[in-house]
This record gives sequence, C-alpha cells and structure tokens, in this order.
Amino acid sequence: MDKNNYSSKAGIIPSENIGSKIYMIRKEKVMLDSNLALLYQVTTAALNQAVKRNIERFSADFMFALNKEEASLISQSVISSYGGRRNTFFAFTEQGIAMFSSVLRSARAIQVNIRIMRTFTRLRQMLSSHKELREKIEQLEKKYDGQFRLIFKKIQQLIAEEEKPKSRIGFGEK
Repeated sequence: MDKNNYSSKAGIIPSENIGSKIYMIRKEKVMLDSNLALLYQVTTAALNQAVKRNIERFSADFMFALNKEEASLISQSVISSYGGRRNTFFAFTEQGIAMFSSVLRSARAIQVNIRIMRTFTRLRQMLSSHKELREKIEQLEKKYDGQFRLIFKKIQQLIAEEEKPKSRIGFGEK
C-alpha cells in the first residue's frame, strides 16, 4: 500500500482521509461499507457478512441500504473495474460505526474506530463553530443595520432639503 492508503505497518490512519469518506445522505453523516472495509483492511463482503451475523446490533438508525438514486450518485465516485457494484450499498451512521468495535475485534479495528470517532467529533466541532460564526455575523448585521438605516435616513433628509426651492435673495421683479 502507498502512503495515501491506510497503512497497518505504520499504524497510521490519516484523519483527513477519513473525513473525505464521510458523506451526507438523508441528512445523516455516514460512511459507506466499501470505505469502511478499506479502512479496516477487510473485503466489503466480509464487512457486510459480519454485519449480517450481528444484525441485532445494527438498528435502522445505525445503518441503511441506499436506494437506486443514492447508489447511482455514490457509484460515480466508487465504481469498480467490472462496471459497478452488484450488491446494495450500505451506509453506516456514527453509531453504526461505533458498533463495529464490538463486531470486529482486531487491533486494527480498534484503532480505526478511534480515528473515525475523532473525525466525527472534529466535524461536529467545525459545524458548531461555523454556526456560532454565522450567528455572530447575523447579530452584527442586526446591530449595524439599524445604524446604517439611521445614516441613510439622514442622507435622504439632506437630499430632500437640497430639492426644496430656495427663496431668492436680492432684488427681483414682482
């Protein structure tokens, strides 16, 4: 494996690589079975077989099968050499991925789960900080919007005063 893959010899699983494998599907942050299999260094079939043997651990809010439309969007980025995947794609939520620690018991699985959980936590923190930043900007807009409104009102008053006809000074005809 090259350094961009998840090397078991070095024990390194780059968090940025994990983060790029997290998708937003059905308003859930999920990872696909094929990407998890790559991280755990097992085949997708073996990963899905482990899930099937322990299906009681994977409730509907832990995993779901992608419908054809979702799968076609995903398969554009993970197409196989034989022209596509023959089986259903499964997506696992953060809780489903955490459940793998009780199903896959290798040292590799433990390290992968730790890295994935840290990545999900970092994503939540980033989203939270973006939300806080957006809220602060909205507060500033509200605060300064009133001040700008006052300035614009004063400018409009000045313009209105200039438009009034001025009385002539000096001698003129009556």
